[in-house]
Amino acid sequence: MSTATKFAISAAALATLAACGGSERPRTELAAAQINTIGVNAYLWRGALETLSFAPMASADSDGGVIVTDWYANPSNPNERVKVTVTILDQDLRADALRVSASRQVAQGGGWVDAPVQAATVQKLEDIILTRARDLRRKALAGN
Repeated sequence: MSTATKFAISAAALATLAACGGSERPRTELAAAQINTIGVNAYLWRGALETLSFAPMASADSDGGVIVTDWYANPSNPNERVKVTVTILDQDLRADALRVSASRQVAQGGGWVDAPVQAATVQKLEDIILTRARDLRRKALAGN
């Protein structure tokens, strides 16, 4: 096959592929549940960031899927502070792809002393993050 023939075939193939690039992309439920251009599920990541936006961020690693807040004290209760860590474990939008842990301290004797965190508090944070992630996914599917 001559060079001119190879060039003509290549040009025809490129022209055919270029015609496939319409502005509308097909959407599927599976693809939407697995959006992960950042290393982890983007809906869980964004849902976690939005949920924890009340606290200052100590670190956020989108490739590893770990968000750590700095200590946060509610202005209405300055004698107590919390620190939250969220780990996103998978690229799928699933409840078991999310792990939340929290630390709590109370002011005592001029310093901070570790205190227990109720399991219901951590569960509530997980529920809020998952609900927000699902809402973000629904909006993306609806095109909003």
